[in-house]
Amino acid sequence: MIKFVNIKKAFKTREILKGVSLEFVKGKTTVIFGVSGGGKSTIIKHIVGLLEADSGDIFVDGDRVDVHNKKVMKTIRRKVGFLFQNGALFDSMNIEENVEFALSEHFDFTPEEKTARVVELLKMVGLDYSVVSKLFPDELSGGMRKRVGLARTLALEPEVILYDEPTSGLDPVTSDLITQLIRKLQDDLGVTSVLISHDIKESFKSGDLFAMLFEGKIIEYGDEEFMKNVNNPVVKQFLNSESEGPIGFDF
Repeated sequence: MIKFVNIKKAFKTREILKGVSLEFVKGKTTVIFGVSGGGKSTIIKHIVGLLEADSGDIFVDGDRVDVHNKKVMKTIRRKVGFLFQNGALFDSMNIEENVEFALSEHFDFTPEEKTARVVELLKMVGLDYSVVSKLFPDELSGGMRKRVGLARTLALEPEVILYDEPTSGLDPVTSDLITQLIRKLQDDLGVTSVLISHDIKESFKSGDLFAMLFEGKIIEYGDEEFMKNVNNPVVKQFLNSESEGPIGFDF
């Protein structure tokens, strides 16, 4: 579904991606592991053209990502939903208006059809329309904001969903709820998901395939059994670390 071919990216003199090649399998959830600041977010921002690679190629469902080709990027962005860390909700809109935003931009729905779709989308992420629809983002918990953000992402029926640290800043119980939701959405909708995280426990619950990003390159890739048994000291140290990332790594 998504293919990276030798992607390189630097910010001024700092090289972030040093030749990333990786394929994201259709209908599966691929998790990218790595420490904070190591380039995980940089990878997924390239998929929707929020960043432009210095060199290399990216393909989404056969279309080459080209930030200078508006027609191509519109096609790609229509297929891809992006859940940001904080949900990226509009503070001036209530929850119903936030979820409706994408519907109003892309579909010719009647007011009744929009409301029915919002009810359906909120239900998909475990929220009751009658309870939350008239509330504003600052009246919700962090986990609820992320679920509303996901409902808005699902409004366009994306084929791909990108998750940027979906459990960051959440308590363990809420983190587990978000993880279960990610798994359920993939099972129910068959979407291709890309998830970046340093939350090892929750990532193994939600992912099918795993890639380890280290010093700007993908150093290992495989399923859970492979990653937990691979004879790579970097992966071993990361998976055994109780901190945000491997102790002593220089980034």
